Amino acid sequence: MDTENAAAGRPGADVDPAAEGQAAEVVSPGEAPAVAREVFGDRFDAAVRYTELLATAGVQRGLIGPREVPRLWDRHVLNCAVLAELLPGGITLCDVGSGAGLPGIPVALARPDVSVTLLEPLLRRTTFLEEVVRELGLENVTVLRGRAEEMVGKLAVDVVTARAVAPLERLAGWGMPLLRPHGQMLALKGDSAEQELTDSRAGLAKLGAVEWSVISVGEGTLETSTRVVQVKAGESPGGVRAATRRAKAARAGRNASARNGERGRTGRRRTR
Repeated sequence: MDTENAAAGRPGADVDPAAEGQAAEVVSPGEAPAVAREVFGDRFDAAVRYTELLATAGVQRGLIGPREVPRLWDRHVLNCAVLAELLPGGITLCDVGSGAGLPGIPVALARPDVSVTLLEPLLRRTTFLEEVVRELGLENVTVLRGRAEEMVGKLAVDVVTARAVAPLERLAGWGMPLLRPHGQMLALKGDSAEQELTDSRAGLAKLGAVEWSVISVGEGTLETSTRVVQVKAGESPGGVRAATRRAKAARAGRNASARNGERGRTGRRRTR
């Protein structure tokens, strides 16, 4: 799932600090920009601490490249947080291939009303994410270890997000099946957004998408706005194959409940 991450050297990638010609010593991310207070509100202090954790433990564990530390605020934390502009209130969101928690944790900080699941297959990354969630006291965040393909029928959300995980069509194949009907996938794609969308239109339609576009968020807030591919699903997110897998998982769940109920009835002792 992390081919593009590793190639790009972005947060979420497995980065060897020595490979960049730098030691893994602590580097300061710098003072938070004034706009961060506006974006994070009363969770500003938690956002500052998260950025410090990215710059220290994140670098030491190879989740963040050392060269990214001086630009953590502008290029990464705030760049992800403005995704919150696109989210309705009270929704559920899954951040696929969350890595170091981008964009899921900045979004959760900016929008405490949104329930966020950080989905990540690698143990040492989920360990880092769990430590961050505990330290920041993020009650609206759950860390889940696993691959998106394994969660079809087990996890259903209103919005799927991803950043630097995979090319758009492959990402949609992982993320769209996790959506509820009429949900949306938001993929941070930068300068490649338009081309990836052009190359993926036919595949998106097969995956149950009914509308797609490239939009910018953070305009008027950030010096450089964030480019996002927004893909809206119809009645059957992920297409026919995903619908079949969801139906099979639902039947398995009902059968398991029935068996448990039968065991409960037969296992009771008769009383007078």
